[in-house]
Amino acid sequence: MYRYRQLSPTELVQKCVALDDAVAWREFIRRFQPLIAVVVLRTAQHWGPPPRQLLDDLIQETYLRLCEDNCRLLRTFQPRHPDAIYGFLRTVAANIVRDHFKSAWAGKRGVCQTDSLQEETSGATPAVSRGGFDAMDRHILLRQVDETLTRADGDDKERNRIIFWLYHRHGLTAREIAAFASIGMSVKGVETVLKRTTDMVRSHMASRSEGFRHSKSL
Repeated sequence: MYRYRQLSPTELVQKCVALDDAVAWREFIRRFQPLIAVVVLRTAQHWGPPPRQLLDDLIQETYLRLCEDNCRLLRTFQPRHPDAIYGFLRTVAANIVRDHFKSAWAGKRGVCQTDSLQEETSGATPAVSRGGFDAMDRHILLRQVDETLTRADGDDKERNRIIFWLYHRHGLTAREIAAFASIGMSVKGVETVLKRTTDMVRSHMASRSEGFRHSKSL
């Protein structure tokens, strides 16, 4: 399974649909489950507090939709940039939730009375990247931050990377992140990871900036 962790998101998806490899799919779930769960939760909350069983069913339905018809959605997906799969999965998961509630309301009221939600085709700008960057600048910064997190020391660096992005990119609170069984940490533990990773990223980016200014002055 370790070899699949080295793949880019696009490469991992290609392995899943081309080889139908169970190990590749386990890595797919490990890598993308937090994002899918967050989108399902946040979208469902527009209709009130959702029960846990319903959330689990909608997450499962998202995977079924991705796998149906010989993974047709994933096979026909054409990424426009390296991280495009994240926006794609957000859209699929959000549509699953909307379709569920539209159908439920239509069955109860005879007509669909739910408001349409904004399409979730683009991720929120990470907190560390706000400040007037254009799209290319943000993309470069995101890659630099992610490289910093990936190169960190320790056996838990992948878990810490996921926690960092769930907070800074997807807007989850420490309590919401700790609620994921796959994270396996208390709220205090998540807060500690967030402080440590954020300090590390800030320190690294400050060093890069200082080095850039020094090179320009030579």
